[in-house]
Amino acid sequence: MTMTGKERAELRSECNQLKPTVHIGQEGISGSLLAALDDALRTRELVKVQLNKSVEVSAKSAANDLAKRVKAEVIQVIGRTTTLYRHNPELKRKKGAAPPWRA
Repeated sequence: MTMTGKERAELRSECNQLKPTVHIGQEGISGSLLAALDDALRTRELVKVQLNKSVEVSAKSAANDLAKRVKAEVIQVIGRTTTLYRHNPELKRKKGAAPPWRA
């Protein structure tokens, strides 16, 4: 499912309030990092990922690689930070409640 520009713009506006949940360090994109990211996306849907300065890959290529591996959408890449989104239809949502990434 491809997102519309409007949906992506709405999520981009939410990214400003998020703090990085997942950090990519010297080990790069490892199995444990992918597991942590997958778990974060499952519970929060919108996740900010920070690349440490020691990572020798561009943020854009890391974002695309991560998104492909965890079946998520790249919402934005700014500097060494990227934000990914993956809808989870199994999350319980109360009408009028804040989205899961604000919890």
